[in-house]
Amino acid sequence: MTKKVTKAVFPVAGLGTRFLPATKAVPKEMLPIVDKPLMQYAVEEALAAGIDTMVFITGRSKNAIMEHYDKAYEMEKELEARNKTAILEQLRTILPSHLKCVFIRQPEALGLGHAVLCALPAVGDEPFAVILPDDLIYDGTRGCVKQMVDLYNQTGSSVLAVERVDPKETDKYGIVRIGESKGKYAPIEHIVEKPKPEVAPSNLAVVGRYVLTPAIFDKIKNTGRGAGGEIQLTDAIADLMKDETVLAYEFDGIRYDSGAKLGFLVAQVEYGLRHPELGEGFKAYLKEFAKTL
Repeated sequence: MTKKVTKAVFPVAGLGTRFLPATKAVPKEMLPIVDKPLMQYAVEEALAAGIDTMVFITGRSKNAIMEHYDKAYEMEKELEARNKTAILEQLRTILPSHLKCVFIRQPEALGLGHAVLCALPAVGDEPFAVILPDDLIYDGTRGCVKQMVDLYNQTGSSVLAVERVDPKETDKYGIVRIGESKGKYAPIEHIVEKPKPEVAPSNLAVVGRYVLTPAIFDKIKNTGRGAGGEIQLTDAIADLMKDETVLAYEFDGIRYDSGAKLGFLVAQVEYGLRHPELGEGFKAYLKEFAKTL
């Protein structure tokens, strides 16, 4: 019987240099999209998939993430005394009673593969999700990870979220070549990290969502340094494919590359327009502002 996916790994040890100086003291994962940090969107996506254990792979200066998922007794008491019930409820939903958080320090920034390997003591021999908060994915019904967990439950195979990208930008992603399609998913025949456009096997790019079997850990242990001198998760997945099927899944939803400044701004605008309280007012403002351009 296929084990349930109950754990999600968040590799959040990166320095966030593209957003300096904003990220000098604030982790990039804690930068807000409207009124919630990127990290919270990612955790909520995992919760929507039935995952209850969040494993954060952190580095130096990432204490704000830990504090965000700690109980804020003083703040709750103050809000309660002021009868700020709506805000108090929002605060409490950050940390549902069934949510478990594990924090593991990545001693060196040796790549995504190494960050995932750091999660082994918390994950053990269970399947698990990997979520990169930089890739903010909007899906108003299920959430991307829920879609992938459903496919894993159906097939028992590792699943990588993929989408079509500009062929000129294949050197920014892991790129796959797939076999016969079965609707929205297909077995991966070949995967390579950041190939130049002239040698890329396709323009089907892996984005920041994975559901992996625990066999990946042994593969990472035997993976040498690859692109950029780092231990690449892509290389370990290529090795895993020798032993078991790995699926590419073209998910429903809109991905925002919030690790880049332009993608971050686009996410701010579109999430602002969807916001139940701010959306209409923000839309009216944008219409008026557009007249000045």
